Amino acid sequence: MDKDTAKDTLTLAAVQMTSTSVLEENLETARAFIDQASAGGADIIALPENFSLMSETKHQRHDAAERVNDVEAMLSAAARDNNAVIIGGSTPLPAPDGRVTNTCLVFDDQGRRIGRYDKIHLFDVSVSSSESYSESRHISPGTEPLAVDALGLTLGITICYDLRFPELYRRLAAAGAELFTIPSAFTVPTGRAHWHTLLRARAIENLAWVVAPAQVGEHTSGRQTFGHSLIIDPWGAIVAECAGGPGVIFAQLDRDNAAQRRQQFPALAHRVLDR
Repeated sequence: MDKDTAKDTLTLAAVQMTSTSVLEENLETARAFIDQASAGGADIIALPENFSLMSETKHQRHDAAERVNDVEAMLSAAARDNNAVIIGGSTPLPAPDGRVTNTCLVFDDQGRRIGRYDKIHLFDVSVSSSESYSESRHISPGTEPLAVDALGLTLGITICYDLRFPELYRRLAAAGAELFTIPSAFTVPTGRAHWHTLLRARAIENLAWVVAPAQVGEHTSGRQTFGHSLIIDPWGAIVAECAGGPGVIFAQLDRDNAAQRRQQFPALAHRVLDR
């Protein structure tokens, strides 16, 4: 579908999950939420980071990576059956160096895979004296941003910690992205401090929609995630938030309104540095 024949209004949905270390269980849960989102009229449905597996063990990550065909089959069938674009949060895939990638797979409304994005920025951070992460030990980073066209809209695909690097979003905006997807599994301390602010900033500075589906609660691995999935409009207004447990949130994207915002406030065209 090209932009001249695209729908004037699209329904966006973000899924909030509490994924476990059991892949089959997570795929079943994700499919149920996708169907629920579709029943609510969603045209674009985004899953959270690590939707297929929340695990801290190398063995489980590699086992899940070897079962990527099961993950792809579920996402493809869900997209086709529901006539919806699916942003597949993230799932581990085998990497040539023996690690895994943290990968978002994108499927169009016919169930065809139209994009793959490997998370570029890895979370090697000490959140507190008792909570630290070193994703680069087991995850191989991506190198290429991804902007993909779906339903006449250009989507910029990113994952979680990418959110802290505004130059990535500028690159995607320059490639035509009108909506950023940011599937995440934010920690509770960083989520409380920064989640809403960072997401609103990425929307405002690029005059773009933001869809940020999130993991929430305590996982079987013992990790706790912040939740608060958000959908934010190009003016930075939060139009939907999932403040509780697992669930689905919705928002209406008016294509004319989004384009009008960029015409009325052409900040992207006013850039002087790094154009």
